[in-house]
Amino acid sequence: MSPHASLFAEAARLIAAADGLIIAAGAGMGVDSGLPDFRGNAGFWRAYPALAEARIAFEDIASPDAFRASPARAWGFYGHRLNLYRRTVPHAGFAILQAIAGRLAQGSFVFTSNVDGQFQKAGFSDTGLCEVHGSIHHLQCMAGCGEAIVPADGFQPDVDEAACLLRSPLPRCASCNDLLRPNVLMFGDWGWLGQRTDSQRRRLDVWLRGAAKPVIVEIGAGSHVPTVRWFSESLGEPLIRINPTEPESPVRGVSLPCGGLEALTGIHAALTEMGFFRA
Repeated sequence: MSPHASLFAEAARLIAAADGLIIAAGAGMGVDSGLPDFRGNAGFWRAYPALAEARIAFEDIASPDAFRASPARAWGFYGHRLNLYRRTVPHAGFAILQAIAGRLAQGSFVFTSNVDGQFQKAGFSDTGLCEVHGSIHHLQCMAGCGEAIVPADGFQPDVDEAACLLRSPLPRCASCNDLLRPNVLMFGDWGWLGQRTDSQRRRLDVWLRGAAKPVIVEIGAGSHVPTVRWFSESLGEPLIRINPTEPESPVRGVSLPCGGLEALTGIHAALTEMGFFRA
């Protein structure tokens, strides 16, 4: 039996009493799918040795200034990430969340700081997602040309991973031929176009007004970039916080000191045992 069995059972009881599921996801949500979770420069530089050799920190490459100073290197980094996210298969925890939402009257809504598009890839509807930091699967003009956000579907980056440099041509704006960049909120980013996220947030607000007894399941959201944790705690609802290193919570609910897939698998088993999934 898992040492967290009693906590899984308590989380299951909170979910069974709810009418809607708020899924609040940070970078730790993707770890069980094999995605890197950058924790300080040590972890980041292990994933990108060329940037380690150049002593370029995550905050420096994940910045609009990087696209101005060295667009081939900036797109080497983001192009590699785009390719990685495109080929990554979402782990089984995504399906568990969908199964839970399917049994609740109001379904679910996702609030995530992740830009990887894994929820859509796992089958979640765009209309039930708020990507608070944008999406790497969308692009915008560096010049803010027409304030347009366009899908990245046609961009297939060829990256020299050893050098972290883009080999293929840089993506260009169809209107003004300036450089295209990811529609992702970066560090020191005053040029990010947020209208896509703003529209998602309005849909989230409507959903929240329709849910009388929502429960929050927060997965892999750390305090280094606390956007998701702040959102979860601001709702004042039962919070199931899943985090192997920072599970503590100031609001009522359950704190699960384990990874996302382990916790969701345990909660699913507890819900099954109590008959939650019966027709």
